[in-house]
Amino acid sequence: MPEEQDRAKKNPAENFAEMFKSFGDAVGEIFKDPELKQKAKEFSESAAKSAKTFGSRFKDEDVKEKFKDVGKAAENFGKSIADYFKTKKDE
Repeated sequence: MPEEQDRAKKNPAENFAEMFKSFGDAVGEIFKDPELKQKAKEFSESAAKSAKTFGSRFKDEDVKEKFKDVGKAAENFGKSIADYFKTKKDE
């Protein structure tokens, strides 16, 4: 619950940047490849800077709708990964 409260206090641009940082960190850890880890870090840093640049656009109605689609895509990706590993575990 504290994590949800922390996320609610941040603006969408901060949450967006944090999501990419977490994603980049996770990808680097999953593959334990120093070069991939560095590329993921560069990507997440770039995404964080971009998020700060267009943070004000999060208030635009068309942007809100697009981010709903992004959220759905991220949720579907997460479910597919969970299903994949659940299937592999059952085999």
